[in-house]
Amino acid sequence: MWLRIQRLNQWRFVLTSKDCSTSVSAVCVPQLHTSSTEPASSSCDGLYPGHIHTTPIQKALLAVGSGVAALRDPYRHDMVAVLGEATGHFALINLRDKMKNDPEGYTILTERPRIRLSTIDVANMASLPEGSFGREYIRFLDDNHVTPDSRADVKFVDDEELAYVMLRYREVHDLMHTLLGMPTNMLGEVAVKWFEAAQTGLPMCAFGAVLGPLRLNASRLQTLVTSLGPWALRNGLRARFVLNIFYERRWEQSLEDLRQELNIEPPPVILSAANKTST
Repeated sequence: MWLRIQRLNQWRFVLTSKDCSTSVSAVCVPQLHTSSTEPASSSCDGLYPGHIHTTPIQKALLAVGSGVAALRDPYRHDMVAVLGEATGHFALINLRDKMKNDPEGYTILTERPRIRLSTIDVANMASLPEGSFGREYIRFLDDNHVTPDSRADVKFVDDEELAYVMLRYREVHDLMHTLLGMPTNMLGEVAVKWFEAAQTGLPMCAFGAVLGPLRLNASRLQTLVTSLGPWALRNGLRARFVLNIFYERRWEQSLEDLRQELNIEPPPVILSAANKTST
């Protein structure tokens, strides 16, 4: 009875909050507030470290709250992450099945590689020849002042293998920027989302592809509609499935060769990373 009252109080708090970050914190209460005498896994069903089980209604609340927060501020990556997890179940099943049916994708699912500063040799990659995939990836990180360690861990996906698929998608997102030659300004992010929406079918990607253009000025919107958008969509539909590439084994491959292998055309417009805040 006490547990039922506690959960009711928690969800009353969620329903009255105005910011999705508050609702996420409320959902986390059972995990964070555990007795020191209880094992940490007793706070959730233990599917994977940090997992928080949520019901369909709770996922709907998280989706609405995170969607509103992400629309207000597209650079709230934590809210974009929650939106992706709360809405992506069926798309993740499809992505997982595509990986299982491909030899390289199956190897990734089996070995579970991570792209973090602790797992990549930044100094070695920076010394690779100009035009190599690894060198261009490090250049992208430097030019856009981003790090692979900024990707949030998965919490709300109620399947351990699907949780890894979501994590893998997040950790190769910056590699998509590198492959597509897109910076992290709003126009570049929207172009990548058009590509990812076609590739993955994740509702979160479609959300960004449809609503992201609303934050572009007239000239950039014209560039998206007449050039970058059709290019990104066309390449997303025809390219090899990007989650089936073991990128950690491709650092020395030239970016041009990797694009040809994946059937990705070079971008029709070159965007500068210096324009990140000029949208």
